[in-house]
Amino acid sequence: MEYLVTSAEMKRCDGNTIEHFGMPSMVLMERAALACAEELIARDKKLKEAMRPFGPVPPANRTLVAAGTGNNGGDGLAIGRLLSQAGFPVDFVLLGKEEKCSAETAAQLKILENYGYRVMRKLPEREYDIIIDSIFGIGLTRPVEGSFAEAVEYINAQDAYVLSVDIPSGIHGDTGEVMGCAVQADVTVTFEFRKLGLVLYPGARYAGKVICADIGITQEGFLGEYPRIFTWNKEDRGFLPVRLQEGNKGTFGKVLLIAGSRGMAGACELSAAAVLKSGAGMVRAVTPESNRVIMQTALPEAMLTTYEEWTPQAEEKLREACAWANVIAIGPGFGKSPEALRILEAVLKQTMQPLIIDADALNLLAEHRELLDELIQRQQEPETRRELILTPHPGEFGRLAEKKTDEIQKEAAALTLEWAARLQAAFVCKGARTLVGSPEGRLYMNLTGNSGMATAGSGDVLTGILAGLSAQGMHAFDAACAGVYLHGMAGDRAAHKKSEYGVTAGDLTLELESLFPELLKKTP
Repeated sequence: MEYLVTSAEMKRCDGNTIEHFGMPSMVLMERAALACAEELIARDKKLKEAMRPFGPVPPANRTLVAAGTGNNGGDGLAIGRLLSQAGFPVDFVLLGKEEKCSAETAAQLKILENYGYRVMRKLPEREYDIIIDSIFGIGLTRPVEGSFAEAVEYINAQDAYVLSVDIPSGIHGDTGEVMGCAVQADVTVTFEFRKLGLVLYPGARYAGKVICADIGITQEGFLGEYPRIFTWNKEDRGFLPVRLQEGNKGTFGKVLLIAGSRGMAGACELSAAAVLKSGAGMVRAVTPESNRVIMQTALPEAMLTTYEEWTPQAEEKLREACAWANVIAIGPGFGKSPEALRILEAVLKQTMQPLIIDADALNLLAEHRELLDELIQRQQEPETRRELILTPHPGEFGRLAEKKTDEIQKEAAALTLEWAARLQAAFVCKGARTLVGSPEGRLYMNLTGNSGMATAGSGDVLTGILAGLSAQGMHAFDAACAGVYLHGMAGDRAAHKKSEYGVTAGDLTLELESLFPELLKKTP
C-alpha cells in the first residue's frame, strides 16, 4: 500500500520530522538535492554509453537552475551545486525578491556565494540541454502570473530535458489543476510520498515520469494521523481471495447476474465471462429470452434464467434464482423499461445478498428517488444493511447526486466519501483515476488502466470482476479496490499488446486469464 498525500498532509509530515524527531531541515534539503542530481547524472551516463560506438560525444549538459524563493528553490540551488561539482556547466537564476527567500533558500544562496558561483536575477538568452524547475513547490494556491508565467513559458519553449523538483511549477498539489500555466516536465522527482497533483490529470500529464525518492521522511512523521487516500503498486500481490484446495464450484461462489435487454446481449456476456475469469464457481444470467442463443454460444459455462415478458411466472423464476445466489449483480445493458424497474425493485426489497449495482440500474435509482431513498434508509439500519457496491461513472454519479458532471469531477473525492457513508457501501467513482470510498472514510485511488479502456463494455467487465471477487468471500470495499486494480491491470496488458487505440472490452476478459497466474507467482 502507498499513501497519496495532499499538500497539507505532506507539510505536516515534513514539519513533524523536523520538529518532533529533530531531523535538520537542511539535511532533508541536501538529501532531496542529491536524489535529483543522481537522477541526472545517471541519465548522462546512459546517454554517453549509448553513443559510445559512434565516437566521442560532447557533454551537452548545459544546465539552468530556475529557482523560486521558497524551499523548492533551495532544493534547486543545491541540485545545481552538486551537478556543477560533478562536472556539469550550470547557470543559476533566482526568480523573485531575495528578501522573500526562506531561511533554507537564503542559506543555499550563501553556500553558492562561498563557492564562488554567480546567481543571476534574470533569465538568460541562452540555450540549455537541461533545466531544473524549482520555481514553485506543492504550496501553490493562486494562478502563475507576471514574470513567473514568463519563466514557465521560457522553460517550455526550450528544447531541453526538464526535471521538476517535487512537482511541476504551476500544478496544484492537491488537484492536478493547471494554475494558469505550468511547466511541462520530462521527469519529476518527488520526495517520500506521491502528491495527489502528480497522479490526477492534467497534473499527471505535465509531470512526465515520476520518481519518488527516499530522503529520510517516513510514515512515522504522520504521528499516527495517516493520509486518507491510498493506492496499490506493483509490489502489492496479497489481495486475492484464498482458494481452498478441497473447494468445489459452490465453495467459490454463485453469482446471479441480472443483465442485458433485447438487442443488448453483449453486456450480459462480457460481464458473465468476467465473473468466471475472476474465480467464481458459477454464474447464472437473468436476461431476455432473445439473448439465449447468443449467450449459450458465446459462454456455454453460464446458466440462464430467461423471460419473454415480465409475468408472475417470470417473477417467481427470479425469486428462485436469487435464492440460489451468494452474490447478485444488476445493471449491465439492463435498459430502463418498466420490466427492468420491476426487477430492480424486487431485488432491492426481497434479497439480502451482497449486491453490485451498475449502469442502467443506477440510472433507474436516479430516476426513481423513492427507491434510492428506501435503499439509503435500509443501508443506514444495521439489521437491514447488506454488502453493497455501486459503480457509477461521472455522468451516472451526477444523476444520482443531482449534480452536473463537471461538479462530480471537481469534487470527486469528497462526493465519493459522502455517498459511501450515505449508502454504507463501497462507492466506486469510475474515471481516469477511479476512486473507491468506504463508509469509514477510507479512499482508494486506482493508478492502473489507460485511455484504451474508455470503450463500450469495459464497465460491464468491471461489474463481473467485482461480482466474482465478492462471491469468493471478499468484503465490499476490499473487492471493489481489488476489482478496479485488476481491471486496470488487464487494460494495461491489453494496451501493451494492441496499443490504447485497439483495446476492446473482450480483450480485458482475455487478459484476466494470464494476469492471475502472474499475480499468484509473485505473491509472497
